[in-house]
Amino acid sequence: MTQIAPGGTIGILGGGQLGRMLALAAANFGYRCHIFCPDKGSPAFQVATDVTVADYEDEEALEAFARSVDVATYEFENVPAVTAELVARDTLLRPGVRALKITQDRLLEKEFLNASGVKTAPYVAFQSADELKAAIKEIGRPAVAKTRRFGYDGKGQVMVKSRSDIDRVLEVTGGQPAILEGFVTFDREVSVVVARSASGDVAAFPVGENVHTNHILDTTTVPAKISDMVEARAKVKATRVANALEYVGVMAVEMFVHDGSGEIVVNEIAPRVHNSGHWTIEGAETSQFEQHIRAICDLPLGATDARGSILMKNLLGEEILEFEPYLEDPKAHFHHYGKQDPRPGRKMGHVTWVNGNE
Repeated sequence: MTQIAPGGTIGILGGGQLGRMLALAAANFGYRCHIFCPDKGSPAFQVATDVTVADYEDEEALEAFARSVDVATYEFENVPAVTAELVARDTLLRPGVRALKITQDRLLEKEFLNASGVKTAPYVAFQSADELKAAIKEIGRPAVAKTRRFGYDGKGQVMVKSRSDIDRVLEVTGGQPAILEGFVTFDREVSVVVARSASGDVAAFPVGENVHTNHILDTTTVPAKISDMVEARAKVKATRVANALEYVGVMAVEMFVHDGSGEIVVNEIAPRVHNSGHWTIEGAETSQFEQHIRAICDLPLGATDARGSILMKNLLGEEILEFEPYLEDPKAHFHHYGKQDPRPGRKMGHVTWVNGNE
């Protein structure tokens, strides 16, 4: 496979905080980063060598961007697939277009996971009111209705507990293709951040245990409160997904765990570095961002061992303004994403505590 030696240029589609942290990690290896994003206020622009402000449908701008870099990647999964295809015509794109297309559509994602031998919640596709009623009859209640595309942090999702929820589902899905998922009984939500290099080497980080508030990740704790057997099985599932996709880069596989049975059900795949992996910056031997750079440039993957017990907390909205206690805490590692508008629910930064081995 083609290796991109340190000193080359990496292109990043998307200019959010993930792109920012990727660019910072790449700089440590001497790489220059070129960020492509329609938003001229993108926080990743603040730390990039070159930027392009253009629509994702701007074919001329995309071609120029692709020709200026040695390898391209994306920092969020809603980059249009046609954009990725255009970039891939003129440069290496890692991860590839296939991973993007599958993970952008919840139905395709579920079908892929099940075909790969990875268990998910039961599901039925629907679009019309009659199809929704038939899906509820097949899946039962409670269930969760989700739009097939463009849903994250709880957007495009409705819990279905009674027939009275049908109107709300149709209002949220708006006649778009959607799926109804059976409700999974679980004790904890976890995620495995896993990397696969262009040469096919795979390395998984320790399993993180996630707590969500209002559908947005609040905290990630490492180690997760699961048995060694469940930890090993979770890593095997994530590795299976990465290999089945022939994935290149870092991805997160989100899972539900039932403590009593040890059952693991995969919820979804994120084809990118992930919020639940931010703890790795200070808490692991190699951060997920450095690991992604290593993987897409086909360098040897770094060690994934945790440096002790870790807690990562997101800072949303105006929480970022109350930064003084974190700076005064000798064990806290404070990160500000450079965003200027602290809207409610917006991810503005995070803080990580590494307690060390006990």
